[in-house]
Amino acid sequence: MRVAAGGIAAVTLPPTTSGCGDSRPSESQADQDPPGPFSPPGFLRWTWVHGGGDRTPLEWKDQYGRLAEAGFHGVLVGGGETAVHAEAARAAGIEFHRWVWTLNRSGDEWVRNNHPEWFTVSRNRQSSLTHPPYVGYYKWLCPTRPEVREYLRDSMVGVAREPGVDGVHLDYVRHCDVILPRGLWSKYGLIQDKEHPEFDFCYCDTCRETFASIHHTDPLELPDPPADERWRKFRWDSVTELVNTLADAVHGVPAGSSVLRSGAGKPITAAVFPTPTIARALVRQAWDEWPVDAVFPMLYHNFYEESLEWIGRAVREGIASLKSPAVQPGATPTPQPRQLFAGLYLPALSASERVEAAEIAHDAGAQGVSFFEMGSIEI
Repeated sequence: MRVAAGGIAAVTLPPTTSGCGDSRPSESQADQDPPGPFSPPGFLRWTWVHGGGDRTPLEWKDQYGRLAEAGFHGVLVGGGETAVHAEAARAAGIEFHRWVWTLNRSGDEWVRNNHPEWFTVSRNRQSSLTHPPYVGYYKWLCPTRPEVREYLRDSMVGVAREPGVDGVHLDYVRHCDVILPRGLWSKYGLIQDKEHPEFDFCYCDTCRETFASIHHTDPLELPDPPADERWRKFRWDSVTELVNTLADAVHGVPAGSSVLRSGAGKPITAAVFPTPTIARALVRQAWDEWPVDAVFPMLYHNFYEESLEWIGRAVREGIASLKSPAVQPGATPTPQPRQLFAGLYLPALSASERVEAAEIAHDAGAQGVSFFEMGSIEI
């Protein structure tokens, strides 16, 4: 574990896990062909990278060099030694962004031991620390708490200040999935045609008291909490206000050079659910309102039981939403239009489908693609 400014732990991605809705289920070893040559001028290619493991620094340099030769612009790296990855990326001439788990802090031992009250509480009044939903690593901090925002702000600044880091890439910057993508229901033996209380967050004392101070009612006393638009918006806004804080802080760190940001300060990006509509409904995430420099929507079509054409529809919705930003008051706007890179899930795509999916994303207006994950690419 690396330590950020002020002694605060900057938790990055642990080894590959068998996950749910977001994001990172374990990769299949099948279909390990290259993702294809589709890379027109200006259409950038990224990949998420699990940066731990037993590769030597020389092997990382070789790997990143081969990525650069294959037309990749940058890597989003979780885990491993920052200095090793920074040097390897610099030698290859590609960007190195730190991929960081944000509100899911299952690997944050300091918080678990010192502030168990910071973790989210479900509608049935159980803490995600002691009763994690779906899987054991689903332990979430509450974005409404000022002390959580301060802690995460300092943590992300510490990450951004590390030598060689070109930007900060947020993951799990949302609430727990109140409803999983339909393609995952059978995996967990669930039918989620409504919002079940054990997956509905957050009803901690801070959320309840803050909401009551605005709307003069306790959300637990609402006739139907899942249907109340005020309560829905409160949780969307809570996550967005956290992102505003993190974006301002990271943008304040003196920049290196990144294609994602023309102004002063390092860029901040986020892995998000496929579209603003889906993100709001499934994970309380209103990413079209965020002052980040780029979003990487996870367009894992098989999770949603959709065809490849769905990728294009999702990109178009995302692009349209980013052209008309609704950034909340107090946030510092980005100095250029926010970009969108379509996240593609390689184990669900044949070699030819990888090329087709990238073409679909390009034609729909995406500025590039990002492949999950480097381990499924052979170059």
